Amino acid sequence: MNNVATVSDTKRAFYAAHARPISPLYRRVVEELMVEIHLLSVNTSFTYDPIYALGIVTGYDRFMDGYTPQDDGASIFQSIFSALHADPAQYRRDAEAVLKASEGSDLETVVGWLAGDAATASSPLKETIEGIAQRSVFKYSRLFAIGIYTLLEQADGEFAKRKEADRNEMLTRISTGLHLPEEKLQKDIDNYVRNLDNMAQAKAVMVEAIAAERKKREKREQEKIERAAARAEKEAKAAESATTDESTVDSSSATPS
Repeated sequence: MNNVATVSDTKRAFYAAHARPISPLYRRVVEELMVEIHLLSVNTSFTYDPIYALGIVTGYDRFMDGYTPQDDGASIFQSIFSALHADPAQYRRDAEAVLKASEGSDLETVVGWLAGDAATASSPLKETIEGIAQRSVFKYSRLFAIGIYTLLEQADGEFAKRKEADRNEMLTRISTGLHLPEEKLQKDIDNYVRNLDNMAQAKAVMVEAIAAERKKREKREQEKIERAAARAEKEAKAAESATTDESTVDSSSATPS
């Protein structure tokens, strides 16, 4: 009997845990991440490691940055792992630890570590890299590539803006040292950077659209207030005029003939 959960099972569990609607701009990000983690978790060749965890945590936080309401962003992350029967706190702990292990190191040093020469690296980065380099089978993933990129970006915030030849030379060294698919690693990182830019642009458009709609709504409310004030003023004048006319009639009636 096959008891391995299906993608549909995971999705149902997720939406049961997080029942609130997800903004359309972010729904694809959430579902793609959830499906990718699910497929890797049931793959017999896959082994969890902190760099992979860093890719998940960083990718989620970067793409979901600015999600409102903010509490929903945390709930979505929690619900993804609840649906996968995993501990989100462990992913965040491991991601933070491996990132901290390379904190303050220059780009060349980090590239050297990721290329397999991690003897001088701190834990848990050292053990993670050495473990990957020594494996006879390593299940590569896009999320692992994001983890690699995050380490490189921490060492050099302008890494994505370096010359393509320089970036690719570094990624080639890493691919060779860890026995990764070179073209796939380069493509996945390029796509990740491009998708971050696209998401940032989409968010900017959404913010502008929300601001424009707010202005329209405020304008409609102001016009409504002004119309109500004008109507009230008109009614007041009409009432005043009627009172004046009544006073005139009363005065005329009181005048002796």
